[in-house]
Amino acid sequence: MTISPDKILYEAEMTASGGRDGQATSPDGRFTVSLSLPKEIGGPGGDGTNPEQLFAAGYAACFLGAVKLVARQRKAPVADNATVTAKVGMGPIANGYALTVELKVSLPGVERALAQEIVEGAHQRCPYSNATRGNVPVTLTVV
Repeated sequence: MTISPDKILYEAEMTASGGRDGQATSPDGRFTVSLSLPKEIGGPGGDGTNPEQLFAAGYAACFLGAVKLVARQRKAPVADNATVTAKVGMGPIANGYALTVELKVSLPGVERALAQEIVEGAHQRCPYSNATRGNVPVTLTVV
């Protein structure tokens, strides 16, 4: 089942050139990033980032935003030092490659059971979670 928003509130756009050994740039010029193919998947490595790191950064930031929203709704204080660490894995499948995601959520000062409820609620709200649901295995861990 495809999930589509009723209305688009924001759109981001990037143009990639050179594939995994190139660069990606936003049309407004505010963001340009060099890309390098990691040694672990047969590349030379290099100073650039890669699509998996970019996906992990986006998912972690978005998920923390969803965590803060759910915490506010439940009147639970979330400290400024709350974090989400996203680990994105990539590996072969029968017809190509697929991703895995692990999200480690740290909510200092929040009782563990409540933190788990907040994380589960965030997983229902986060656009990245909604995009990956049913397609990418996502493991949630409260640390």
